[in-house]
Amino acid sequence: MASLPAHDLIWTGSYTADSGGRGTGIGAVAAAADGTLRWLGVAAAADSPSFLAVHPSLPVVYAVAEQARTVRAYRRAGAFGLEPAGPAWPAGDAACHVAVEPSGRFLVVCCWGDGQVLFYGLDADGGIVGRAAGVESRDPYGEAPGGGPSERDRRPSRAHAALMLADGRVMTTDLGHDLLRIWNVGSGQGPALGPVLDHEVVLPRGSGPRHLVQHPGGHVFVVTEYSIEVAVAGLSPDSGDFRLGFVGPATAGGAQPDDSAAEIALAADGRYAYVGVRGSNRVCVLEVEAGAAALRPVADVPSGGNWPRHHLVRDGLLHVAHERSGDVVTFPLDAVSGLPGIPAFRLQVASPTALVAARLVPRG
Repeated sequence: MASLPAHDLIWTGSYTADSGGRGTGIGAVAAAADGTLRWLGVAAAADSPSFLAVHPSLPVVYAVAEQARTVRAYRRAGAFGLEPAGPAWPAGDAACHVAVEPSGRFLVVCCWGDGQVLFYGLDADGGIVGRAAGVESRDPYGEAPGGGPSERDRRPSRAHAALMLADGRVMTTDLGHDLLRIWNVGSGQGPALGPVLDHEVVLPRGSGPRHLVQHPGGHVFVVTEYSIEVAVAGLSPDSGDFRLGFVGPATAGGAQPDDSAAEIALAADGRYAYVGVRGSNRVCVLEVEAGAAALRPVADVPSGGNWPRHHLVRDGLLHVAHERSGDVVTFPLDAVSGLPGIPAFRLQVASPTALVAARLVPRG
């Protein structure tokens, strides 16, 4: 067989029938340098693998099954396939996000339905070998003089995403309690991981912190689903704790009724951030300012589809996954202004929910 040109592989998460979606599992897409995408096929049949993560050094992919309340490891098989590497491990209600520690020592799974933050130890082959749960969240706005809130007023915890910080700690978002939670993780495996809550950062009530990314300078940028804002948390030089230092609009034109923000990603050089807003279906471009301590919205661009749930920045391109219109739209990014240009390519993908890049070696 003739040798195929080198290209990148993008894994796609999806919603399947159990979540009202049209996907059938984890998908595989070939991404050429010019921005064109090619559907390779279903890498692994799975029920609503809504978010994915890739092992940093092994050919292993991890997927949460949102409705099945599990997380599972998959190993590369063939040209683009994935096969289960061990059993599915129990997670929490509506497990919606998974992230891998940079050395491949453990996973973190966040569960929107019941607020659980779960830590899973990994073995030398990338397999899951044990589980430990982080302490439950307490609503910082829930305590009132004389006691806690009434049942009617109690806000549920909604853990939503995890970020591996440059200093080795883990930061998670709690969308329901308006919290950033910072964790220390032990050196053991499985239950011996011993996750310990280090400290928390409280965001404005009702903001709904969803996804987050760390700037090379150390600041963490957070997109808030409900208030359609971006928050910046920076390290205190005295305590080593993160402190909330900035909250500002995520859009240049303002939030619209029924909007909900979804994803935030950085340009490779850290000069621009990109926020996806569902409802009005925009990608909002923000310039990183003040030594990465603030973000300034500069433009809102139509996302090119319906319900931009997730996006990926790679090699001067922006790929936007639209859950409801069932497509991935690719934009070229201007190297100077950071702005997306005219959409260069559209690929039909059933109910996509996540895009995660992995390198595919040329084969012959």
